[in-house]
Amino acid sequence: MSRIGKQPVDIPKDVTVTVNDNHVIVKGPKGTLERDFPNLVNISVEDNKVVVTRNSDDKEARAMHGTTRALIQNMVKGVSTGYEKSLEIVGVGYRVAKQGKKIVLTVGYSHPVEIEEEPGIEFAVDGANKITVKGIDKQRVGEVAASIRKVRQPDAYKGKGIRYVGEHVRLKEGKTGKK
Repeated sequence: MSRIGKQPVDIPKDVTVTVNDNHVIVKGPKGTLERDFPNLVNISVEDNKVVVTRNSDDKEARAMHGTTRALIQNMVKGVSTGYEKSLEIVGVGYRVAKQGKKIVLTVGYSHPVEIEEEPGIEFAVDGANKITVKGIDKQRVGEVAASIRKVRQPDAYKGKGIRYVGEHVRLKEGKTGKK
């Protein structure tokens, strides 16, 4: 039995969870999330906890047991506290600015790169080199942060580019001169 799947998901007092035929709706102070889950698992709300059990013991049902529980936990946490990912820009002349609902990245290209906020995603800029991506959906926050990082990935020789806060970039040694 799945160690993760066995654990019930606690529901905070300001969050409501409703289940209709494996369609889960989670409402909280930050917003609402909905998701359909496969019929390999049963989802029920008991005593202010969400309990996930599987229908059979085949390989696919075992795989979905822990996954379903983790996704529901992420939904509950997202609508109650939210998620955020922080990025930093490293490099001479590299900077970011917020203009209304979009951010403008100046990262060494001949043109500035503009990225629009998506519904449910919010950008915060701290200074000229820090970006914070905030939202209630963990997957969308991670995807948007990854797409921003992809604009200019960290260089292996100088370390310039966009990276996650706390990410360690291992630098390669450059060319050696003639002897």
